[in-house]
Amino acid sequence: MQYSQKVLDHFMKPHNLGKLDTSNAEATEGSPACGDQVSIWLNVNEDTQVIEDIGFLSYGCASNIATASIITDMAKGKTIAEAKAISWKEAAEELDGLPPVKMHCSVLAVDTLRKAIKNYEIAHHLIESDKGSLNKEMILAELAKILYPKVGEDLISLKMVKYASVNEDGLVTIDVEIPKFDQYRENVADEIREHIEKLPGVKKVTINL
Repeated sequence: MQYSQKVLDHFMKPHNLGKLDTSNAEATEGSPACGDQVSIWLNVNEDTQVIEDIGFLSYGCASNIATASIITDMAKGKTIAEAKAISWKEAAEELDGLPPVKMHCSVLAVDTLRKAIKNYEIAHHLIESDKGSLNKEMILAELAKILYPKVGEDLISLKMVKYASVNEDGLVTIDVEIPKFDQYRENVADEIREHIEKLPGVKKVTINL
């Protein structure tokens, strides 16, 4: 697999590595069982809302470590509003690109950063907690974070999700169009399961491929 020199540099010598001694927000996304996990700690100035310090720990491949490293560089010194606007595509571009099968690592890094910022905002009463009832829109928003490895684009943009529903008992059903011979079929199903099962109120996920 071909990595850019920038990816290799951030993998070999990651920036902002380690848990902060003092922080006022944190988040963890992903799962070691599924291969990748990132934790991020923030120290936000409560007067200026600037991220003055940031640290991370990562479990996973070279791309996972490199994207977590670059996203912390990109967020440090920015306001929380500016940091929230950083996209996974921008993170990948900062690393001079990633192989399509590894683009999901930049999504994970950005998701973790945004979750840490959201936790800060909730704790400091800047926004209300969104722990509302589970609905189809929440399901689709999570599916939009899942990339098809062959091309590095999300399932919603690629129109691979043909049906998604959730009932009042928390039973989620998702139909995804992926050929049976596709080598990424099971990987995509695992990613869907990981993303949807973490949503509050989900009791069971049925994926039809």
